[in-house]
Amino acid sequence: MPAILYNPHSNIRIDGLRLGIVNNMPDKALLSTARQFLSVIELAVPDFRVFVSLFALPGIARGETGKRHLLDNSYRSLSELKDVGLDAIIVTGTEPKQPNLKDEPYWSALASLFDWIDREGPSVLYSCLAAHAAVLHFDGIKRRRLDKKRFGLFDHTTTGHDELTEHLPHTFKIAHSRWNEIPEGALGESGYRILTESTEAGADLFVKQRRNLHLFLQGHPEYDASTLGREYQRDVRRFLEGEREDYPNVPRGYFNFSEKELLDRFRARAIKLRDENLMAEFPSLANRFPHPQGKSVAAALFRAWLLKIAEAKNARPADAPPLQQIGA
Repeated sequence: MPAILYNPHSNIRIDGLRLGIVNNMPDKALLSTARQFLSVIELAVPDFRVFVSLFALPGIARGETGKRHLLDNSYRSLSELKDVGLDAIIVTGTEPKQPNLKDEPYWSALASLFDWIDREGPSVLYSCLAAHAAVLHFDGIKRRRLDKKRFGLFDHTTTGHDELTEHLPHTFKIAHSRWNEIPEGALGESGYRILTESTEAGADLFVKQRRNLHLFLQGHPEYDASTLGREYQRDVRRFLEGEREDYPNVPRGYFNFSEKELLDRFRARAIKLRDENLMAEFPSLANRFPHPQGKSVAAALFRAWLLKIAEAKNARPADAPPLQQIGA
């Protein structure tokens, strides 16, 4: 498997961390999602080694392109988690098809993964839909449908002091792209601690200390500068092709005034003509985060998390028992 390798300069005396990414994204987003998380890790911990292994969840619908990507990039099955000796796991979201997550074809495999992580796996970070699925599985917390898609860049702040967020700025922007949310009250009642939140986007990062530390993100600090723009263009295409009835809203706080004018003109034509061939005339825009923070917020969060894991590993006896097989 590919690895991110650095010359270690920190006082953490370990051979390196072994991190697994269970990438559940649709075919077209498999590569970009892996790259986004890898780039954040690269920024977060340049002072010791992180070996990254990629895993695929069964039950996710894949076309030939997706299957070829998994093969060419050495994705492993979940049954091989036991052989890697992971120190940390990231579980990505995916695009839901069913109102009830338990009706998704991959739910059984995902629930089995959750149970293994909770019973004997390492610390974990759940991203977006995976966070919604995990709190549903562990505590029966159901997500609720939003009136409109929560889409764009939103201002966030930290809530109190925690070592995971102590190096974040006072206010910062996080990308969100979702139709559902987890009620904050339900999280508190079930023992979750909200560490970052937005007055408009709700809870972003929340955690729970079970046997190991579980981190949950509703937003996407790992997103590249162009991701929201690509998602918006995808949704416009779906409208023109008849896959969705309503024309999508532009991502909030993402495009500048001139770009929004161009997009508004295109919207008027698209609603009037409803022709998929119009996508050839979609405005070519300089999609980017209009703020200087970029991925520094994600890097600060991931660094705090991975250093916490590395310090615990450094203190662990050399004869500590290995991880066991998933589903055992």
